[in-house]
Amino acid sequence: MRRDAKAVPGFGRTTRALHWAMAAGILGTAGLGAYVARMEVGLAGLWLFGLHKTIGISLLALALLRIGWHRLAPPPGPLPGPPDWQMRLARGTHRALYALMLAVPLSGWAYGSATGIDTVIFGRITLPPVAPVSPDWEAALVILHRTLAWSLLGLVALHVAGALERAAVRRDGTLRRMLTGSAGDRRGP
Repeated sequence: MRRDAKAVPGFGRTTRALHWAMAAGILGTAGLGAYVARMEVGLAGLWLFGLHKTIGISLLALALLRIGWHRLAPPPGPLPGPPDWQMRLARGTHRALYALMLAVPLSGWAYGSATGIDTVIFGRITLPPVAPVSPDWEAALVILHRTLAWSLLGLVALHVAGALERAAVRRDGTLRRMLTGSAGDRRGP
């Protein structure tokens, strides 16, 4: 039986750039957030809080840009192969990732507002408060922000595990599409 090569649609440069910028930003700010959460608060380390806020708000802007970009240039659908339950899990994970890419920075902004300390990004721009200054709000919002951040990291780990499984076990070109924009040729029936 003769097999003909079928072209597989890939991810465009903008989609890939937004994906990898978000990945690096999420992992970087998570590490920075864990560090600042444990450090002694003082003037010497205050700039680290500003950096964490700047990255967080930048990630919020990137997430909104990414959602808008996907409306203008929808990414290709997933490659076939995994069972239906895995495809549903992947779709649910993607939706939850997008929701958390918005919720984590918004909850951090609200938490910062509740402390009464201005949210200053890029060392110059003061954002308006989005929550009242209140110890009760502050206590609740720090828990919410941390819970959402850990949930995001858990979903990122699940997303990476799925990508690695498809690359190492199925070898279907899914990861290659996000790295290079093309999965190469797939052999059809």
